Amino acid sequence: MILFMMNYKQKIGQYGENLAVEYLNRKNYLIIGRNLRASYQEIDIIAKVKEKTIIIEVKTRVSNSPGLAEENFSRRKINNLMRALKLYALKNEIDPDEIQLDLITIDINRLNKIANIKHYKDVY
Repeated sequence: MILFMMNYKQKIGQYGENLAVEYLNRKNYLIIGRNLRASYQEIDIIAKVKEKTIIIEVKTRVSNSPGLAEENFSRRKINNLMRALKLYALKNEIDPDEIQLDLITIDINRLNKIANIKHYKDVY
């Protein structure tokens, strides 16, 4: 049996992704994949809403971390995600123009036990 120990940052990331999935389910998104590899880039969530395929990047921050979650979404990260989106589209025979890139940010206030979720649609 192989034991996989996640570090604190990975646990926070996974917790944020789980919150994002719950949020998306409430908004009638159909989750079709999570944590998929497209070359060296990981796609956090792939969902469908109506006929639209959506690649969703999730950024999570905890109150003791400096800054807001969306501050970690750089131009470089967008470019990497766009490459991943194109690879996913090619592999799944989908027109890349028919795939939307969204960002979900989650800022967690541990003291108040509140998660503030923001959904930015079609960020690129």
